[in-house]
Amino acid sequence: MELVYLLGSMIKTTVISLLLSLNLLWRRLIMSEKTSSSGNEKDEDSLILYEGKVWHERRQPVVHRFDYTVRYALINLNNPPPWILPIISSNHMNASQVQAIAGTNGPVYLLTMPTSVGYEQNPLSVYYCYDVEGTIKFLRKCIAEVTNTPWGERVSFVFDPNSDLVAKPLHVSPFMDMLGNWKMHASLPGSSLALTILVQHPEFGNYFTATLQAKKVEQLIVNPEIFLWLMPHKVAIWIYWQALQLWWKGVPFVSHPKYSNGNSYRDQALQRDSQLQSAPVCGQHENLCQKRHETFSQKFVPCLNKCNTECGRWFVWRDARWPWS
Repeated sequence: MELVYLLGSMIKTTVISLLLSLNLLWRRLIMSEKTSSSGNEKDEDSLILYEGKVWHERRQPVVHRFDYTVRYALINLNNPPPWILPIISSNHMNASQVQAIAGTNGPVYLLTMPTSVGYEQNPLSVYYCYDVEGTIKFLRKCIAEVTNTPWGERVSFVFDPNSDLVAKPLHVSPFMDMLGNWKMHASLPGSSLALTILVQHPEFGNYFTATLQAKKVEQLIVNPEIFLWLMPHKVAIWIYWQALQLWWKGVPFVSHPKYSNGNSYRDQALQRDSQLQSAPVCGQHENLCQKRHETFSQKFVPCLNKCNTECGRWFVWRDARWPWS
């Protein structure tokens, strides 16, 4: 029955994407180049497009490497383009909510792969949170949004873009357990950007690396919706194709821990993260944690919240929209 439902949902999504693609093509054909160009010039800072490559390397228990081309949008949440508001409003936070959680006072940018023709597939989105002191603007914090599409879960957490070590808070792959830590780095977005996640495992060591390297695209020569067309669909195909290859290579399948121990894996992740930060259980960040929870809940209700009050690391788990629904 579940297989029938899945196939039916996939067929439904395919039909919807086809119809919306035809609508997008029609709107593109009737749109004057003058209007399109002037709109891009007016909103130059509201949306920045990037194109690059995602590269993965696994070194244990087998060697497996691959890369694929991706396209991302960096959205100025203080001044987003009107056409993208419906796409991001239901799935992401706004600028004031991000500022309250990150404790910053400057502009907020969201790096994400927007929904395209009715389909969403976004393993990782990142909020870049800036502070302003006088005339100087600098990147202070980042917030990661990680989604494990097959299970419909999403976790958000704050990290230091310069370098940070975060206890793995989500089961993101059926070929990895929950024991790894994520060593994360995010460069300052400009003419190019980079994201790196290195998985540190107690048994395998530094056995997995994922990177995004991308360059800014000249917007005057592209239409954003056309540029991002079918990008989520392509990512989905690549993800499941690579999973099939790992299964073929004999990598052990790891079931989601929620099927055996419920949501206790979240508490375990918080405990491991406290140990990483070498922080005593003193509750000194309890007020900040409560403020973050209240801010997040204003946007997403209900949400499944956990706070690492011992070190100020904030995690929140919630349901994500399953793309085939």
